[in-house]
Amino acid sequence: MTAQRSFRALAAIAVLSAVALLANPGARANAQAAPSVTEMVNRANLASYFQGNDGRVRVSMTITDSQKRTRTREMTILRVDGPRTDSLAGRAYLGPQKYYVYFTRPADVNKMAFLVWKQQNRDDDRWLYLPALDLVKRIAAADKRTSFVGSDFFYEDVSGRNIDFDTHELKEVTANFYVLRNTPKRPGSVEFAYYDMYLHKGTFLPVRVEYFDRRGRKYRVYDALEVKTIQGRPTVVKARMSNLNTGSSTVVTYRNVRYDVGLPDGIFSERYLRRAPTEYLR
Repeated sequence: MTAQRSFRALAAIAVLSAVALLANPGARANAQAAPSVTEMVNRANLASYFQGNDGRVRVSMTITDSQKRTRTREMTILRVDGPRTDSLAGRAYLGPQKYYVYFTRPADVNKMAFLVWKQQNRDDDRWLYLPALDLVKRIAAADKRTSFVGSDFFYEDVSGRNIDFDTHELKEVTANFYVLRNTPKRPGSVEFAYYDMYLHKGTFLPVRVEYFDRRGRKYRVYDALEVKTIQGRPTVVKARMSNLNTGSSTVVTYRNVRYDVGLPDGIFSERYLRRAPTEYLR
């Protein structure tokens, strides 16, 4: 993406986020404050992954390779949070979280399921159920930075990266964004040297994330393409991940987003990988 196109994309997201901000007076009040870097990181984490006590969303994924050939994925994502300990001005958010991802299309991934137990003080636990083999596969921590079902998103992108795994510094402040540079504390455990995250000042949603390799070359870019206010919460409903090395990209669209559904914790278990909780997936 050229610098001019990048600027246009950020400008468009600024307008969309501003619309969401007008519908959310609390977010507007936060925008007028001068938060610390720790608070920025915490607010971004909460806005991206911890809205409501649980949630359900239908996801359409379109993968486009360098020759413009496309593949699609359809899935439903369920999420439930454990007890919260919010401390925006202090250390990182602490609390367990679980994700259940159930695939429906195309036929080769139908009934495949992905389960995450997200931990705040260590690596997450992740399992993948492959129905063709009737096999539950444990995903090693080293594999979390690999492709999620053939897309340009990684397994870690689905449930989010632990914010305590990186150091964070404020790189730049613009009219609409805080730009944070995030550097891994264990460089050998990831493929990137650092990533820059553009946080919208009003909503604290990351609207652009740029990943750089050890030579300082940008090779991977996340863009939020559309933001809507759902149940009073600014929410990304369309996003793209681009691989600048391969020329491929993946666009995800989020439909029927609902928060505070009342999901039981018990369905987020290995047992339900093989027997999908259909009553909560509709």
